[in-house]
Amino acid sequence: MMKTAAKDVPRKSPSGKGRISARFRNCNIALFAVIVFIMLMAMSAAFYNIIWRVSSDYSRNYAASSEGILSTQINSEIALLAKAASSNRVIDWLNDEHNPEKRIPAFLELSGILRELYSNNMYVGVEKSLHEYSIGENYMSESVAPRIQLDENDPEDAWYFRSAASEREYELDVAMDNILGRKRVWINYKVVHDGKPIGVISTGLDFFHMARELFSHFDSSMRGFIIDRNGIVNMDSSLLDDEDFLTEEVGTKIEDEINDAILLAAIKSHLDSIEGYFETINEATVIKPSFSPYRYATIAPIRMTDWSVVILYDSSSTQNMSLFLPALIAVLVLFIAFALANSAISRRLIFLPLERLIGSLERLKEGDEEQIYCADCDDEFGELSNTIHDLFTKANYDALTGIHNRRFMEDNLHHVMEFFRRPKGLLSVLMIDIDFFKKYNDTYGHEQGDVCLKSVATALAGCVTRKNDVVARYGGEEFIVVLPNTDADGACLIAQKLLDSVRALDIPHAGSATAPHVTISVGVATGTVTFPQIWEDYSKRADEALYMSKQNGRNRYTYLDMVSIVSVAPGEQGQTESGGSENQQHV
Repeated sequence: MMKTAAKDVPRKSPSGKGRISARFRNCNIALFAVIVFIMLMAMSAAFYNIIWRVSSDYSRNYAASSEGILSTQINSEIALLAKAASSNRVIDWLNDEHNPEKRIPAFLELSGILRELYSNNMYVGVEKSLHEYSIGENYMSESVAPRIQLDENDPEDAWYFRSAASEREYELDVAMDNILGRKRVWINYKVVHDGKPIGVISTGLDFFHMARELFSHFDSSMRGFIIDRNGIVNMDSSLLDDEDFLTEEVGTKIEDEINDAILLAAIKSHLDSIEGYFETINEATVIKPSFSPYRYATIAPIRMTDWSVVILYDSSSTQNMSLFLPALIAVLVLFIAFALANSAISRRLIFLPLERLIGSLERLKEGDEEQIYCADCDDEFGELSNTIHDLFTKANYDALTGIHNRRFMEDNLHHVMEFFRRPKGLLSVLMIDIDFFKKYNDTYGHEQGDVCLKSVATALAGCVTRKNDVVARYGGEEFIVVLPNTDADGACLIAQKLLDSVRALDIPHAGSATAPHVTISVGVATGTVTFPQIWEDYSKRADEALYMSKQNGRNRYTYLDMVSIVSVAPGEQGQTESGGSENQQHV
């Protein structure tokens, strides 16, 4: 076998590449100049834009918070009423009102749901009899009886008839609780059976408690309203301590509380667009009124209702630019100083080490044995260097056998072909396959099969000693050997060594039809590298030779070049088999 080694592939010079550090420095200089110019020329406009964004976000956040609190409470109640309305016990009772065997379980179910509600009482209207029941804690009492007879002409009973006739599952209303003497937010949920209403279940949230929870955190710079789709003010943050507002039957109109034309037009447009209950969380709208004590206003729909929250916010305390100008100038100066210092430090601590790391990686990729840059450092670059080295190892070595993998082999063979084309160097490629390996796995198990693969890989690697020669696992039980600057005699010598080395392992193989121990078959291809060729031509040619070794009985190697084939069995080194395969042309 020829001992001449392939020359090192010349390294690519990075001089033509764009340097990140140079681009970083130039971009920083340009960016600083642009920022300084923009900040000096547009300080006032930027300031007022910030004020607008901050104030509008502040107003929007208060609106979203109020909407969230109210919709959460209402949605929780709606979910519980929906549970009651879908209960088979409740439906059975409403269909057979006077049957105590159905009434008591229904009252038991409703009382259990009642304990989960914010409210402490519940009303049920029955469609057939128009009876109204009040559900409390005494659901097992023998004296349970209708509270009143619902009257379609009585305004106090309008809640039932409006809800029963509604196309929606539930209706919302703000009205007095005549039993408790307090205003409440009512939720009236329709009970339907076989497509027809058979009753309505009603409960009410305490109006004063809800108003306090919504608006108690407002300060003097804010005012909030809850309005219905008709523009009626159901809640007003400025009237939390007004007893008349908490007990009056009907609220005022929003136009009586706001006199700004732009804001009123926006509210009217919003109300006109309402087609039903808001089913999802909708984006709040921020408005800047033209003339109002409040500088910003926000309108936000309340989910699962046709109500909306209106927040008015006065941001005049933040409008004096002179209060912020010295601080902004100081921030600008500090920013420039920090950016310049950061650029210098980044160059020293990041970009210079990065360039050195890239250089060492390029040399490692080209086959140099030097240690990767900063592998012994105890900082982040040390961690990065070792991580890259680990990744390089995992990417280029087979995890099971420890020898090179197919990816590395293909990349290596490609570079060798590129380098050998101009001087037309010799190249030999050997394809190896373990004979009857599937039967070996079937006989001894996959775990023992892995042990066999490792042993064979170690034996093959021991037969190749030159620096530029490569042994790799090609896939499964296949291996490949790449021998640069190796002629036919040298390649065949290596093939024979491979055969002998595996036989010497003497690994028992009861399933083999060739020998009582593990053997291999080898295909050898040798040629002079020319311009049209690609690396796949050599692997394909070696694979053809391997196929012939298998066809001729395995446990042998077959040599194949442009014009001839030599098949060597055990003990027959150097004998030539001529016949139908002679003068095969390389494709």
